[in-house]
Amino acid sequence: MSLYSHPFSAGYWREALQSFRSMRSLVFSAVMIAACIALSHFQIPLTEGLSLNITFLARALCSLVCGPLTVFVFAAAEDTLSFFLSSGGYPYFPGYMLTTMLGCFTYALCFYRARISWRRIILAKTLTNIQNVLLGALWSSILYSKGYLYYLTTSAIKNTLYLPLQIILLALLLRYLLPVLQQQGLVPKQLSGRRIPF
Repeated sequence: MSLYSHPFSAGYWREALQSFRSMRSLVFSAVMIAACIALSHFQIPLTEGLSLNITFLARALCSLVCGPLTVFVFAAAEDTLSFFLSSGGYPYFPGYMLTTMLGCFTYALCFYRARISWRRIILAKTLTNIQNVLLGALWSSILYSKGYLYYLTTSAIKNTLYLPLQIILLALLLRYLLPVLQQQGLVPKQLSGRRIPF
């Protein structure tokens, strides 16, 4: 396993393809699907009517370990299974699956075979939130009666409020799980000591 400063190298994609064919990645993805489904039942209340869903943590972790090719399959399976097991009465719409796939791909481009840093965490979470705002507003405007700008505005406000807390939660998760993942041979060595060099 190697570390890459960016995903624009042949070696990066060779490792991603190996991970896609790996039984270990498949098993890890299945565990992360189960984690997403379990986490979807837990929310952090922020204010009245606003709560933070933390399934993004399992998605980011799967993207870190399994890479950009594997997470396409993971995201499609996770979003579909999550819907059928805990939809909350909302209609199934494949656009949300595409949003999940794009978000996981973004996490993978930022985290897979990379040296984890605050910069990468902030970039990954900011980009996925922007995708959620733009695409989520589009899907909502197709499914429901109000226009795109209405959903865009409400989603932008919500995602902007959530962003700092999401960044902190993701940083804490990676700070404490990276040494374990490294010890298990799931991620390349990137620690100078026992702590992540954030």
